Amino acid sequence: MLPVETTRLRLRELTHEDASFILELVNDPAWLRFIGDRHVHSLEDARGYIDKIRDGSYAKYGFGLWAVDLLATGEAVGLCGLIRREALEHVDLGFALLERHRGHGHAREAAAAVLALARERFGFAKLLAITDPDNTASQQVLEGLGFRFDRRIDWAETNEVLALYAVELSA
Repeated sequence: MLPVETTRLRLRELTHEDASFILELVNDPAWLRFIGDRHVHSLEDARGYIDKIRDGSYAKYGFGLWAVDLLATGEAVGLCGLIRREALEHVDLGFALLERHRGHGHAREAAAAVLALARERFGFAKLLAITDPDNTASQQVLEGLGFRFDRRIDWAETNEVLALYAVELSA
């Protein structure tokens, strides 16, 4: 199933070789503001974060957050994938890019590939996405992919109110 390639990107499973990239991404100011502190402050912590994804989501569901690399250089620029959360009725789409790679359409391109996987490989009829109400950039990506605002939800994990988006994935 993976890697999956688009015009400019490759989506692939994370490995321990991604530790420095993960350390940078999860400590990016936008990640900390809109997603939250994952307490990843060293390469060892980053490898543990990767293990959590690999040993949890990949092993249990066959999907998770995947590294997004530029095809031209192989550089990891972000994460994009599917997340199974107990608090949500359906699987949700998640994505984040390093600041220097935002604004080039990479989030939309990667997320479109993940939507195709969700529909074609995993057979999902519906996907959700959650975002901070102030994260207009992510909301624009979601809306460009056909997601529509559903409602605000109280997110118990962080005691925040988040915006819930949904998209139907009919064939």
